[in-house]
Amino acid sequence: MDLSGARWFKSSHSGGNDNCVEVAFLDGGKVGVRDSKKPGDGALLFTPSEWSAFVAGVGDGEFDRL
Repeated sequence: MDLSGARWFKSSHSGGNDNCVEVAFLDGGKVGVRDSKKPGDGALLFTPSEWSAFVAGVGDGEFDRL
């Protein structure tokens, strides 16, 4: 998938440092995620249902560190 025209953004909670991920909402409902420090290294692509499951898991605390 060509990501050259994607509009990438960081969370407002990123604190302005470079240790963040960037997200882009793409054609067909797909979501791209990349490392803000190395944007040229590619991106992970998620289907709409994969992204929804991830966001729900974050909201439910599934990925919280103990």
